[in-house]
Amino acid sequence: MDASEVRERAETLPREPGVYQFHEGETVLYVGKAVDIRDRVRSYADPRSARVRRMVQRADALEFAVTDTETQALLLEANLIKRHNPRFNVRLKDDKSYPLVQLTDHPIPRIEVTRDPEEGATVFGPFTDKGRVDTVVKALRETYGVRGCSDHKYAGRDRPCLDYEMGLCTAPCTGQIAEGDYRQDVESVVRFFEGETGVLGDPLARAMDEAAAAQEYERAANLRDRLDAVESFHGEGEEAVSGRSDERDVDVLGAALEGDAATVARLHSERGQLVDRTRHSLEAPEGEDRVAEVLAAFLVQYYAERELPDAVLLSERPADDDVLDWLAAEGVSVRVPGTGREAKLVELALKNARSAPTRTDGVAAVGERLGISRPDRIEGFDVSHGQGKHVVGSNVCFVDGSAEKSDYRRKKLTTRNDDYANMRELVRWRAERAVDGYDDRPDPDLLLIDGGDGQLGAARDALREVGWDVPVVALAKDRELVITPDGVLDWPDDDPALHVVQRVRDEAHRFAVQYHQTLRDDVSTVLDEVPGIGPQTRQRLLRRFGSVENVRGASVDDLRDVPGVGAKTAEALRSRL
Repeated sequence: MDASEVRERAETLPREPGVYQFHEGETVLYVGKAVDIRDRVRSYADPRSARVRRMVQRADALEFAVTDTETQALLLEANLIKRHNPRFNVRLKDDKSYPLVQLTDHPIPRIEVTRDPEEGATVFGPFTDKGRVDTVVKALRETYGVRGCSDHKYAGRDRPCLDYEMGLCTAPCTGQIAEGDYRQDVESVVRFFEGETGVLGDPLARAMDEAAAAQEYERAANLRDRLDAVESFHGEGEEAVSGRSDERDVDVLGAALEGDAATVARLHSERGQLVDRTRHSLEAPEGEDRVAEVLAAFLVQYYAERELPDAVLLSERPADDDVLDWLAAEGVSVRVPGTGREAKLVELALKNARSAPTRTDGVAAVGERLGISRPDRIEGFDVSHGQGKHVVGSNVCFVDGSAEKSDYRRKKLTTRNDDYANMRELVRWRAERAVDGYDDRPDPDLLLIDGGDGQLGAARDALREVGWDVPVVALAKDRELVITPDGVLDWPDDDPALHVVQRVRDEAHRFAVQYHQTLRDDVSTVLDEVPGIGPQTRQRLLRRFGSVENVRGASVDDLRDVPGVGAKTAEALRSRL
């Protein structure tokens, strides 16, 4: 992107807090947060460092997500950086995460502040102010007596520990409280973290008033400080999604209409942390309940071929009861929250849907340019090898202009230095599996070949031999020309249709090269010659950096991030490579 492109894109962005991402194809180059997204992105038109300038020049797209508060933007940025590992972000070497609160999955649950929740635990957070979290957890323990001891300390006791004497625990370990009564206290703690501040605030206020009446002013002041911490705890929007013991993955959907187009924004949380945001375009139906119909259509089309979340929060009840019955049968909780934190999350999804920039439908434009129906499903193909060795083929898939990575496939091909024969073998493999019913993916609406007229001819030969009737075109890298069976098309650089096929082509190339490098590095690498690098450490290095070349470019600190690589081994790697 050049300066004018950055400024033009910035003008379409909202003046609200949120997170922005620079992309190169499907690769996230950089994730940033901003109080005002428009102003912050506009500043990239004149980068202040060479590193940022290189990032902007490589980027070909920019995405964003709005948030309610700056704190939400901070947390979402941190989670996106950990998820995508962007090359141009500064990453914490200790992989520090924000504190969470967990109630363990035990008959007598334990409460604790942690950065690494246990399997099965009910998790709340993340939070940015650990001191305030500690204050609130202590107040909860003093009010409801929930244990904080380890399982080892809890087991086999014949008398209560010091926590009981200090009023921090009701000593379920020695039967000082019945299990049923203890579980009720735990439920009160859960209600507090789900937004019911009065569960803790009211007892603290009463205790403060009683201390003041008894002229215990120091105790009253201490209780006042705790009450302030409790009342502000839910006020800054720090918690992404309230936790439930049986809901680890939660999707939040909001739909917005603009003329005959609709946008559905999806927020996704894992273990209570907001980790992803996507937008999806649909054609808006006619009628009165248009949003409800859009949501019903999206639920079926989006989740039919994906793993279902534990819960879906919606801005409106879908128009089709059959969709709700299907989700219920699959164990998915569907809710349209009216108040509380879940309602705020839905409003945030709606804000993202409404802030989607108006843009030309690039997928529809591809169909128009090629004279075919809208190619909702496009599959891209490329071949990679090194002088005829370790020959591999990639088969990527895009649905409605977005990468469908669960439908990616790759194949080892015959060892030979013949790009045309390799492409013929790759496309024939895909066609035969489709015709014989061995491929469980739907047939594509368009095949896109990375290459020129020769590669396109090889692909058409394969389709003709197998009898698989699917439109196919190629995209040549030199001048970005679209090669069709009827001739060559030279689409303008700013054509949305060209941008769509470029994304597919680039992803097919990336996926093929990545697989080729993996096979090449798996056979024998220079890493084998470095003292202290065994097979397991070598695999960890290759998984972390992707190739020997990337290991060669890594810093000593980056190398030491890999388990099994100490200071001495890292220096040996740098010296040898």
